[in-house]
Amino acid sequence: MPDRLSALDASFLSQEDATTPRHVGGVAVFERAGRFDYEQLLCLIGQRLGYLPRYRQRVLAVPGHLARPVWVDDVDFDLTYHVRRSALPSPGSDEQLFDLVARLMARPMDHDRPLWEAYFVEGLAGDRVALITKTHQAVVDGSGTVELGQLILDTEPQLCEPYEDIWTPRRLPSATQLVLDALGETTQRPAELVENARAALGDVVAAADRLAGSVGGVASKVRSLLRPTPAGPLNAPLSGGRVFAVVRSELDDFRRIRAVHGGTVNDIVLAAVTGALREWLVSRGVAVTGASTVRAMVPMAVLEPGTARFSTAGLVNNEIEAHVVDLPVGEPNPVLRLQHLSHAMRAHTDPGRSVAARAMLKVGGFAPATMHSLAVRAAGTDPGRLVNLVITNSPGPQEWLYAGQARMTEMYPVLPLTRNQALAIGVTSYHGNVYFGLNGDRKAVWDVGNLATMVEDSLEELKGAHR
Repeated sequence: MPDRLSALDASFLSQEDATTPRHVGGVAVFERAGRFDYEQLLCLIGQRLGYLPRYRQRVLAVPGHLARPVWVDDVDFDLTYHVRRSALPSPGSDEQLFDLVARLMARPMDHDRPLWEAYFVEGLAGDRVALITKTHQAVVDGSGTVELGQLILDTEPQLCEPYEDIWTPRRLPSATQLVLDALGETTQRPAELVENARAALGDVVAAADRLAGSVGGVASKVRSLLRPTPAGPLNAPLSGGRVFAVVRSELDDFRRIRAVHGGTVNDIVLAAVTGALREWLVSRGVAVTGASTVRAMVPMAVLEPGTARFSTAGLVNNEIEAHVVDLPVGEPNPVLRLQHLSHAMRAHTDPGRSVAARAMLKVGGFAPATMHSLAVRAAGTDPGRLVNLVITNSPGPQEWLYAGQARMTEMYPVLPLTRNQALAIGVTSYHGNVYFGLNGDRKAVWDVGNLATMVEDSLEELKGAHR
């Protein structure tokens, strides 16, 4: 049987264009140590690709679009094409790194090759290096395939020794075989014709509805609201450019705020973003009243009904539910904003199915990279009309992690933008810090750096607030 793309994955591919590339990214910063260089990174990734067969496969279309495309081995696979070397003018600044991130994330990937890329960036000040990764939404399903960052990071320094690559690609199916397989499946399942047509047209919502509960072990459930989506500058046609900014904060600050005002760390993340969006909208000249809101999609990990516990084996038996939350940007009091959000999030959470952060931290490697990818899959069912932006938050390990012999010191998620949504925010905690990655459209959210500063100010406001 052919390894056919799901209707959801086919939709992610077909709806992609020059202004809306559908890959999830990550930026990891490392302290260079020992022999960790580009060759060591190639060795490390090449040695472990056997655990991720999808990373050596590409998408092959079926003649006449009689069926969804299939995954096939890339007979011309070249690791050095996917793992690339780059450098900043030494000593490179963080601002230069994040400008490079924005430029790389704006570029769609070649659909005739495996849908992932990694960039080894040298020249950072302080003898640091960075790893920028891009993985298409169609690749990471959380069941058979995880994100590259989860695979290459270890809890102890490693030195990659020379290895023998014994991988042999399978022969490509002929056009005749692809057509015969498609006709055979259509005969057995006549509804496949409708599903294929929807996928070919990029009807991601219809595809997701049909596959909810069975897409690669991850169900994406979008809870539509009857109220209209708040209008504002966050919903705008996208250009081909991107801007990227970050926020570094301490996890202890979130814990102190929680101890005084209650809620969860995720509630405080949302409150900090809400306060920042309030100030940003005012700076843009938008009239903000007491009733003003910004609608966010907030994907969260939950257990399938009847599942005893969160699974750490490939993240199976778990769901990512995409909840729609109105952020109260019209509320001037930071404590009341937090309380409002805590109440709203409790309304979305089933205590019997919610996944505690401590359970997610048991997943091997740097699981947030995979969890952000899965969250984006869930959020990807929104056609750009239901919400103003997407916010994901995934807790990470609190011990040091290493790529080869280099210790990772920072990690920022980079979420893709969907049509008419000009901002996406990913948040990850790691080794006592909380890292925000703000990805924006270069024309619509050109001042994303100001917004990042406002997130910092909003956190300070919460820290200084009293009951």
